[in-house]
Amino acid sequence: MLQRKPGSPFPGLVDRFVTYAKIHTTSSESSETYPSTARQFDLARVLVGELLALGLTDAAVDEHCYVTATLPASPGCEKVPVIAFIAHMDTYPDVSGENVVPTFHHDYQGGDLLLPQNGRKIVAAENAYLEKCIGETIITADGTTLLGADDKAGIAEILDALTRIRENPDFRHGPVKVAFTPDEEVGGGTKHFDVAKFGAKVAYTMDGGQRGEVESETFCADSAVVTFVGRDIHPGYAKDKMIPSVKVAGAFVALLPREGAPETTSGREGYIHPISIKGNTSETEVTVLIRDFELSELKPKADHIGALAEQACAQWPGSSFRLEIKEYYRNMKYDIAREPRAMDYALEAIRRAGMVPHLGLIRGGTDGAVLSAKGLPTPNIFTGEQDFHGYGEWVCVRDMELASDTILHVVSVWAEKES
Repeated sequence: MLQRKPGSPFPGLVDRFVTYAKIHTTSSESSETYPSTARQFDLARVLVGELLALGLTDAAVDEHCYVTATLPASPGCEKVPVIAFIAHMDTYPDVSGENVVPTFHHDYQGGDLLLPQNGRKIVAAENAYLEKCIGETIITADGTTLLGADDKAGIAEILDALTRIRENPDFRHGPVKVAFTPDEEVGGGTKHFDVAKFGAKVAYTMDGGQRGEVESETFCADSAVVTFVGRDIHPGYAKDKMIPSVKVAGAFVALLPREGAPETTSGREGYIHPISIKGNTSETEVTVLIRDFELSELKPKADHIGALAEQACAQWPGSSFRLEIKEYYRNMKYDIAREPRAMDYALEAIRRAGMVPHLGLIRGGTDGAVLSAKGLPTPNIFTGEQDFHGYGEWVCVRDMELASDTILHVVSVWAEKES
C-alpha cells in the first residue's frame, strides 16, 4: 500500500500514538458537563493542528469537543459517496490515564510481559492473542496506568492513513471525513453529534481489537429499575411492623441465578446483571442491565426479573415493587444491513491488506450503534487494542500498521467501486 515519503515532516504511526497516549483525556461518569472533562480539549486541539498541517482546511473543534475535518475527493472521484472514520479521544475513567508511560517490548518471544512498575504483568496464559504477536513489538503502559490504545490507537491509525494519502497525490479516493469524539467511555460520545450536518453516507469506528476483525453487531440493551417498597418505623418499636426494603432488595439479588450472568456468558449469549443498589428502609432501587443480541429475547428477560421481584416480595409480606424498563440501544446489525456496501467493502479491504476477515461481536454498546440508529451505518474495524480498561492493556505495532493499511484499502475500494 502507500508508503511514507523519506524525510517526511509528519510523525510516524507509533510516534503519533505515543504522543496521544501521554495526553490525559480520562472522561468522568459523575460530571454534569459536556464533555465530562475539559482535558479532552487538550488532545482535540492537538488533532486540529495536525489535520490542518495535512491540508484539511476545514479541521476544527466545536464547543462539544467534536473534532471534524474533510479530505476532498481526488480528481474524477467527486461522485464517490462520502465515507468517514471515527475514533474517540477519552479513556476509561476507572483506571488512571494520567502520566501514561508507553513501554516498548521489542521482538516479543512469548511468555508473560513484565511491566516496570508495581510488579504487574500481562499473563500469556490469559492472553492467547499474544501468540500471534511473536517476533513483533508490543506496547504497554508501565503498570501504573492504562495505556489508552482504546482508542488512541484508532486516532493514530486514521491520522497515519491521511498522511500517506496526502504524501501520495496519485492515490484515487472519494471524499473522506474524520471525526474524533469525547466521552465514548461514559456513554455520551454521540450525544451532540449531528449526523445530517456531518454528511457521510457510511462511517467506520476504528475501535476494535484483533487484526482482520470487523464488528457489525452489538447487544440490544435495556435496563430494569426495580424499586422495592417497605415500611419504615423507629427500630426500637419495629417488631411485627417494619418491612425493610433493603432486605427485600437483597432477597431479590440473591434470587438472580449465576446462569445467564456476565461472569458465565460469552459469544452470542445475553445476560442479566445487577449493577447498583441504593435506598433505605422505605424504598430501595436495584438497577439491572438486560442484554441480548436478539431483540426478541429482551422481554423474556424483563419478565423473569419481574417474576423474581414477586418472589422476593412474597418472602416479606406487606412489601411491594415497581418495575420500570428503560430502552437504551439496539443491535446495530439491523441498521447496517440497510447499507450492505458498508460491510462488503470493509471485508474486501481487509482481504486486500493481506488478512482473512472475520466478523466479530461487540458485547457492549458503541458510538457506532447510536450513529447507525441515527441513519449513519457504522461498522467497527480493528485497531489492535487488547485488554483495554485495565493496567494490562497492550497493542501490537504490527496490528496498528495493518489497521492503517485497512483504512487506505477501504478508501480505495469505495473509490474503485463507486466512481
